[in-house]
Amino acid sequence: MTTYLVQMNSVWEDKPASLAKARQLITNAKPAPGSLIVLPEMFATGFSVETKITAEPEQGATEQFLIEIAREHRCAVIGGLVTQDTEGHCMNQSLFITPEGQVLGRYSKNQPFSLGGESTAHTAGKGVTVIEWQGLKIAPLICYDLRFPELARDAVKAGAELLVFIAAWPIKRVQHWITLLQARAIENLAFVIGVNQCGTDPSFTYPGRSLVVDPHGVIIADAGDHEHVLRAEIDPAILHAWRTQFPALRDAGFAS
Repeated sequence: MTTYLVQMNSVWEDKPASLAKARQLITNAKPAPGSLIVLPEMFATGFSVETKITAEPEQGATEQFLIEIAREHRCAVIGGLVTQDTEGHCMNQSLFITPEGQVLGRYSKNQPFSLGGESTAHTAGKGVTVIEWQGLKIAPLICYDLRFPELARDAVKAGAELLVFIAAWPIKRVQHWITLLQARAIENLAFVIGVNQCGTDPSFTYPGRSLVVDPHGVIIADAGDHEHVLRAEIDPAILHAWRTQFPALRDAGFAS
């Protein structure tokens, strides 16, 4: 599977400008049809808890943008946004869109970032989501979820082989980001993708360091600290071979 990690400095609380930037980055990358494009958490606004600015109903402007990108490039797309339901609850979500523009998965962040005020702005999700695409089972997760290994474990129990963390992870904890992505890969015998913001906003500086990690914990692609789209290949045969050779998941009693 070919993946494109869109590491961007979102324009703070400015959806039209951020969407235009994301579109240009993806267009310049010329993704191959049938690939997976991944954008960061809340990429249309940056990590803001001002839900009057960020929140949209389902099928709102950011969701429609993701659908357009998927159809235009004939790729699957994962991207983050804030969705508001009919009762007014706002959820930090990661959407999986098929190349045909179908919303195949909608995951709500289980662990809002209380230190950044998110737990008062966003309703926590309940449970993980696993999507099967191109013969690979994919679990979308979001930023602070990375610190809670039980969520990744639940996803793997449900069959996940690729964990995709979209994030706005600050530079002061960049070593945690790198180490935890590797840990989630090693302990779950899974591929892990982490796509992060870069640049600055009024509250944080972001280091980028979007990564692809193989099931042995080896970093096979690293976006560095600048705004660009990183192309990386994921070979499911590596995962299947390792899970067959090394019985940790079988010994845990929930995977073969």
